[in-house]
Amino acid sequence: MPDLLLELRSEEIPARMQRKAAGDLRKMLTDGLVEAGLTYEAAREYWTPRRLALDIRGLTARSKDIREEIKGPSTTAPEQAVQGFLRKAGLSSIAEAHVHSDPKKGDFYVAHISKPGRAAEEIIAELVPGIIKSFPWPKSMRWGPASAKPGSLRWVRPLQSIVCTFGPETEEPVVVDFEIDGIRAGNVTHGHRFHAPGPITVRRFDDYVAKLEAAKVVLDADRRKEIILHDARNLAFANGLDLVEDEGLLEEVSGLVEWPVVLMGEFEQDFLTIPGEVIRLTIRANQKCFVTRPQGAGDDLSNRFILVANIEANDGGKEIAYGNGKVVRARLSDALYFWKTDQSDLPDFDQLVESAAKFDLDMKKPLDQRMARLDHLNVTFHAKLGTQGQRVERIKKLALELARIVGGDPALVARAAVLAKADLQTEVVGEFPELQGAMGRKYALLQGEDASVAAAAEEHYKPQGPSDRVPTDPVSVAVALADKLDTLTGFWAIDEKPTGSKDPFALRRAALGVVRILIENRIRLALTSVFAKAFANFKGGADQSSDLLAFFHDRLKVYLRESGARHDLIDAVLSAGSRPISPTRGEMSAKPTEGGAVPPASHSVAPPSALPGISPTRGEIGQSPNDDLLQIVRRVEALGSLLDTEEGKNLLAGTKRAANILAAEEKKKTLVAETVEPALFREDAEKKLYAAVNQAEKEAGQAIQNEDFSAAMLALSVLREPVDSFFEGVLVNDEDQAVRANRLALLARIRAATDQVADFSKIVG
Repeated sequence: MPDLLLELRSEEIPARMQRKAAGDLRKMLTDGLVEAGLTYEAAREYWTPRRLALDIRGLTARSKDIREEIKGPSTTAPEQAVQGFLRKAGLSSIAEAHVHSDPKKGDFYVAHISKPGRAAEEIIAELVPGIIKSFPWPKSMRWGPASAKPGSLRWVRPLQSIVCTFGPETEEPVVVDFEIDGIRAGNVTHGHRFHAPGPITVRRFDDYVAKLEAAKVVLDADRRKEIILHDARNLAFANGLDLVEDEGLLEEVSGLVEWPVVLMGEFEQDFLTIPGEVIRLTIRANQKCFVTRPQGAGDDLSNRFILVANIEANDGGKEIAYGNGKVVRARLSDALYFWKTDQSDLPDFDQLVESAAKFDLDMKKPLDQRMARLDHLNVTFHAKLGTQGQRVERIKKLALELARIVGGDPALVARAAVLAKADLQTEVVGEFPELQGAMGRKYALLQGEDASVAAAAEEHYKPQGPSDRVPTDPVSVAVALADKLDTLTGFWAIDEKPTGSKDPFALRRAALGVVRILIENRIRLALTSVFAKAFANFKGGADQSSDLLAFFHDRLKVYLRESGARHDLIDAVLSAGSRPISPTRGEMSAKPTEGGAVPPASHSVAPPSALPGISPTRGEIGQSPNDDLLQIVRRVEALGSLLDTEEGKNLLAGTKRAANILAAEEKKKTLVAETVEPALFREDAEKKLYAAVNQAEKEAGQAIQNEDFSAAMLALSVLREPVDSFFEGVLVNDEDQAVRANRLALLARIRAATDQVADFSKIVG
C-alpha cells in the first residue's frame, strides 16, 4: 500500500511550539483522510526547528465508492418539505428521486445517491492547503508582498517549501501537486542552514531521513535529545564532573538545533558564592545551558557549564564556548549584585518604621526590612482582598490558631508567618520569581533565624503539585495551611470560585494541598471551625463554609481516586457522614407523614468532639464525620476492607435488598412502624435478626465512638447470616398490616445500623 511523506519547511519555529504543532498536523491530516474515506496503517510525526514532517504508512490509494439512500417525505407532503428534501439530497428536481411504497405509510420519495471513490492524491491535494491555512499556531505571521492581500497565508514563521510525495515502495512515488500562496508542493527540501543549505531531492520517508542526516539534520527530536544527553554526560565525566540533568531544558534545547554539538564553557570560581539555584536559573534562562557539579560533591556546583551548538565549528567550538562564557559571566555578575544587595540595608530604611512596629520586625536584619517594605508599599494581593501586608496579618492570625492543633511552637509560627512573604521584595526573586520561598529560606538562615522558621519560608508554598512533597515540620505545616486556607476563604468570600476548566487563582491546587498536608501528616482538623475563623478575617464577606467544605470533598475524592480508592466507597462514606448527627442512640420515634406512612427509624452516634480522651493523631476532632478529612479516609479504608471479604459482599447485597424494599414501600406510602415490636414476630428468623441488629448496632456504635472503624465494620459483618436467613424464610409484605409494618421497621433498623458507617445504597455491586 502507498505511503505519504509530508514536510513543511519554514524559518525557525519556537522550541516550545514544535512538539504540539507536529501532533496537531498529524491529527488534522489523519482525521481528514479518514473522514474522506481513506484508511492508513500507521502515522508518526517529526519536527526540527525548521520543519514539521509526517510519515503515514499503508494509506489506501483510493476511497471506496459510496451508494446510499436518503429517505424523503411522503409524495403528498407540502412543497416546502419536498424542497428541503431536494436540498439535503443534492437533487435539482423531484424527478430525480424515486418513489417507494410502504403498506402502512404509503408512497414516499427516496434519493439514490452514488458517489464514486476518489484518488488519494486528489484528497491529499485538497486537504493539505486547508490544514495549512487553518493551522492552530498560538501566534502566526504574514510576510512578503502577498501579506498585504486579505486572506493571505499565515504561519508561525515564513513558510519556505512543501514536500509531498505519495506511492508504494515498489514504484516511483508521485508528487502530490497543490499550491498555496505561490508555494508549490514538490520533492525538494534543504538540509542544515550552514552545513548543507543546498537542495535535496527525496522520494519517500526512508531516503528523506537518510539524506537529511547526510545534510547534518537529525529529524527525530527524541534522538536529538538522546545525543545531547549522552554527549553531555560523557563530556562532564571526562572533566571529572557530573551533569545536572534538566528534562525541561533538554526538551527546549533539542528544539533549538538540527545538528547538536555539545561543548563546555566556564566562568570564574568567584561566582560560586552565589546560591546554586540562582546560578542554575541564570545560565538556564539566559543561555539555555546545563550546569555541572564536581563528582561526589553533593549539591555544590562547578564553574563549568554545558552548551549545545548547532554547527561543527572549524576550531572545535572554542570560540562558541568562549562567547557563551562571556554572556554567562555578565549575567552572573548581575546575579551576584542582586545576591549582595539583598543582604544590605534598604535605601528607604527610615520610611519603614511604622510597618516594622506593626509586625514586630528586627530592622537590623535584611529580610525583616524587606517585609517592612512589602507592607509599606501596599503591594496589592488582590483588588478585593487587600494588600500583601494585610494578607500576612491574616496568615499570622490563622497560623497561630493552627499551631495549637498541629503542635507548632507559637513563637516560631508567628515569626515564620511574618517572614514567609518577605523574599517577594528581594532582587533575586524579582529577577527569578520561581525562586520565591527558596530564597526566603536562604536569607532567613543567613540572618540567623531558627531552622524551622527558615524552612517554613520555603515550605509554606508546598505542595505545588501531585508529585511535590508536603511539609512535615509543625511550623511549616501551620503556615502552609494558613496560607492556603486564607487564599481559599478569601476568594470564596468575594465569590471568585473555579468554574469549569477555569481556575485562574489555582484554588483547586490550594485545596488539594490542604488535603495532602492533613492526610499525609495524619492531622485531625475541624475544617468548618477553621473556615469560620478565616472568613471572619474578611470584613463584609459571607461565611460560605458549607460550600467550601463541599469543594474540599471534591478535592478529597480526586486525591483518594488517584490513590486507588473506589469512587463509590467515597460517595457512600460522605453520604452517611452528611446526615445530621443525633446526640442519642437507639430507636427514634417518628411521626406519620402525609398519607399515613411512617418514615424509617434513624440511628446515629454522638459527635467525636464530645468524646473524651480521643487523640490518635495530632490535631482537632471535627464536629461531624465529614468535617474531618482524615476520618473520612479511615472510614473509606475500613469499608473497602470489609467489602473485600465474602461477609462484606453478602452483607452489601442484603442491606441493599432491605433498602430497596423500604424505598419501594415508602414510595407507596405503606405504613412503617415507629419502633420494632418483638411481640409481633412470628418467625425465628425475625427474632434472630432483631437480636443481631441490636448487638451489631451497639458494637458498631461503640467502635465508631472509639474511632475504630475496622471494628465497626466487623461488628456489622455478623449481620450477614441473619439477614440472609430473614429474606429466605420471611415474607416482608405479610397480609397482616401490623406484622408488615413491624417487618418494615426491622428493615429500617438494618439500614440505620449500616448507615452509621456508610450509605450502602451508594455502593456498586
